[in-house]
Amino acid sequence: MAKFFFVLALLFFVVAMAMVTEGKKEKKCDKGWECKDSVYCCNDTITDFFQVYQFENLFAKRNFPVAHAVGFWDYHSFITAASLYEPLGFGTTGGKEMQMREVAAFLGHVGSQTSCGFGVATGGPLAWGLCYNHEMSPSQSYCNPDYLYPCTPGVDYYGRGAIPVFWNYNYGLIGDGIKVDLLNHPEYLEQNATLAFQAAMHQWMTSAKKKQPSPHDVFVGNWEPTKNDTLSKRFPGFGATMNLLYGDRVCGQGFVDDMNVVISHYQEYLDLMGVGRERSGDNLDCAEQAAFNPSSKSDAAS
Repeated sequence: MAKFFFVLALLFFVVAMAMVTEGKKEKKCDKGWECKDSVYCCNDTITDFFQVYQFENLFAKRNFPVAHAVGFWDYHSFITAASLYEPLGFGTTGGKEMQMREVAAFLGHVGSQTSCGFGVATGGPLAWGLCYNHEMSPSQSYCNPDYLYPCTPGVDYYGRGAIPVFWNYNYGLIGDGIKVDLLNHPEYLEQNATLAFQAAMHQWMTSAKKKQPSPHDVFVGNWEPTKNDTLSKRFPGFGATMNLLYGDRVCGQGFVDDMNVVISHYQEYLDLMGVGRERSGDNLDCAEQAAFNPSSKSDAAS
């Protein structure tokens, strides 16, 4: 008899669950023209719109013999790193156009900071992103006394990675963020392309200080400027991403070459990805922006 009641209860539970499932509507998405009233496009990933041939187009010269990091950077390493940050919104925020624009913006920084292109370079100066994976002729060890992240004896903290990391405290902070001991082993960023991209994405997705936005936030529209921001001419857009990543080394200096080069890479990549530079967005430059984080004496040398 007990067995009979158990089977009856189990049958009742199955029927009840079926009724709940039948009554529950699946979530439908509306991401604009490319996806309306559908359940099939809710979980787009970067690989849905940014594929290996596009990576090759953007970084066409990275494996030419004259490049300095031949064989180091590849699409798989980028996608592997990106998959860790997709749940946080990297390349998955907004509709397809915003997603593509964010990837172009992030890679615009990467390309400009790792380029060995110059005015008469084959293919043009914008074709040589990912030429480097570390600073070639460091002028110093980039060690600054820090009680949280003291320098490891014999270790130099010169620029390494996809968006180069300088100084011991930055290696320490980013290492904590990606759970890799970069303070003791900064060389990992020039030995492992996935880690190099991951460290760059951490900088893109993470606020440098409390109550400040991340580059991701200011680009995708998650940030509302304060009155102080507007007085400092800081507004959402690509310009503010440069401000957060480089500060007054690039921004607030007028239309200087260092700033223009980053913008040019971003717009070139928008063209190559089929979005078009006419969709670069508002507030493209940071020529008149006051720095979010003014440089200290040691930072100014980086």
